[in-house]
Amino acid sequence: MSHPPAHTTPALDPTTQVRVRLRVQSGADIQLGPGRIDVLQGVAETGSIAEAGRRLGMSYQRVWSLVQAMNAAFEAPLVAKQRGGSAGGGAALTPTGQAVLAAYRAAEAAALQAAQPHLGGVLDLLRKP
Repeated sequence: MSHPPAHTTPALDPTTQVRVRLRVQSGADIQLGPGRIDVLQGVAETGSIAEAGRRLGMSYQRVWSLVQAMNAAFEAPLVAKQRGGSAGGGAALTPTGQAVLAAYRAAEAAALQAAQPHLGGVLDLLRKP
């Protein structure tokens, strides 16, 4: 994607990062995580499931299966798909999808901010390249 993920930040040198990876689970099933959020972000930015897949290096079928799983996991769908036609097809986040994406990105940023002071000492202990 054109911008760095909200869940990474450089430290020490460009190859060392503190990363926070959040997952929302129901039992053993992951309902939401970094990959699914990247799919939502891609659909929001491109208006296309296929283009989101290309950006993420995933097949259309893989992205579509993730969209279907997310839509089934929530009370309201996160992504709405329009069939092709003379104007072509497309996809867009629903209001629920927009809210889920925004809440997840805000939680990532807050978790990263909370983790950094605690991990500073650990970073200082890493071998320098």
